Amino acid sequence: MLSRLKQIFTGARTSRLVGVIRRSLPAIRAKYDAAQTTENNRRHWAAADGLSANAANSPQVRRVLRNRARYEVANNSYARGIVLTLANDTIGTGPRLQMLAAERTTNTVVEREFARWAAAVGLAEKLRTMRVAKAEDGEAFAVLTNNAGVQSAVKLDLRLVEADQVATPLLQAGLSAVDGIVFDRFGNPREYHILRRHPGDGGALEVTFDRVPAANVLHYFRTDRPGQARGIPEIMPALPLFAMLREYSLATLDAAKAAAYFAGVLYTDCPANAEADAVEPMDSIELERNTLLTMPGGWKMSQVHAEQPTTSYGDFKHEILNEIARCLNMPFNVAAGNSSGYNYASGRLDHQVYCKAIRVEQAFIGSVILDRIFAAWLKEAVLIEGLLPQSMRELSADSAHLWFWDSWEHIDPNKEANAQATRLQNHTTTLAEEYAKRGRDWEAELRQRAKELSLMKELGLPLEQPTAESAETTEVSDGREE
Repeated sequence: MLSRLKQIFTGARTSRLVGVIRRSLPAIRAKYDAAQTTENNRRHWAAADGLSANAANSPQVRRVLRNRARYEVANNSYARGIVLTLANDTIGTGPRLQMLAAERTTNTVVEREFARWAAAVGLAEKLRTMRVAKAEDGEAFAVLTNNAGVQSAVKLDLRLVEADQVATPLLQAGLSAVDGIVFDRFGNPREYHILRRHPGDGGALEVTFDRVPAANVLHYFRTDRPGQARGIPEIMPALPLFAMLREYSLATLDAAKAAAYFAGVLYTDCPANAEADAVEPMDSIELERNTLLTMPGGWKMSQVHAEQPTTSYGDFKHEILNEIARCLNMPFNVAAGNSSGYNYASGRLDHQVYCKAIRVEQAFIGSVILDRIFAAWLKEAVLIEGLLPQSMRELSADSAHLWFWDSWEHIDPNKEANAQATRLQNHTTTLAEEYAKRGRDWEAELRQRAKELSLMKELGLPLEQPTAESAETTEVSDGREE
């Protein structure tokens, strides 16, 4: 019997079976080099698979990626700075609402009341936390809920939920769910399963969860593939690079510290079994500072040379940080917090890609998060007697509105001001567009400016202020006249 089994698994039949399988599989005849599998690239593409987006981002895979990303951000200064900078540049001090309804009074009231509510619930801080979670965990969840403790007439609030809590411990038969999200037959989220306790709180495994309607849940993540239901950390491609950076830095530090100490190696030029004194091999001797040493007969001491850090250490860190920041569309000087090697032109050029990525992210936040928050806020606000004018009862979240964000400080304000004046003069821009770039409402700014000019006229102050160019020209002409 044993010989029979051995023949089946290791004998000629197995060889014939393998041959049949190989003949049945069609040979790949590809004209693309990237589709060829050779001995040189076999190991490189060994991990490539054909899994779907949700299968590739399985709960186990996402859990490992989240834990490693959180560990790196918590312990790596560069990782922490990059993630915080990304959140601060994207959210800043928070979005500001501008209504575009026909009645100016209506716009002013809505904008004022929404700003008060946003300050009461800490909307800007929660958005920054969600942006950090998207970079670190891959996604962030917020539940629209009612909070009686909110210091505002509108009691709407956002309860942030970590990605670990959105899960379905026991999937029911026939339930179209992807780890915490139930979809309808059209692929739209129908409900979310949120664990009542975080899995990392300790104790027994939590299997009880709340079924929250999709209308009350904000899911903030980036869809990289069609059909993807859950997010993965944005810094995922850089995780091995962060590990390389820390390992190389620690190894360089250890080598430099060893060389900085009064350390050395005993050696002799005498041949074996010569007259040199006997020394115990691999023995260590503790040395004290400011002492003279005596060597055994025939032995010499060679001190360890300080060869670390090498001249390539800075270049290595530069290239690694540049590669790390690339997956976030962030320039090197922002990621490293160092612009010593930049000039004006290169700084502007590198920041254009970064600023465009920030604007794209802000537009995404506006449509996915802020518009839904505004709709829920307005739905409750119109029911509160005396909060909004009676004419606003018919106002809906579909009413024209914009979201303003903090502006980017220009590297050379003088050049930007001159360019802005030229654009306004040749009618290639508008005041609304220029104020919007700075996160300001053009109507509010013009009304404020009108008040200032009126007060200046009342106080007898000169209305025309000399510009920097005219002041410089005046100084030069005065010097020539003298």
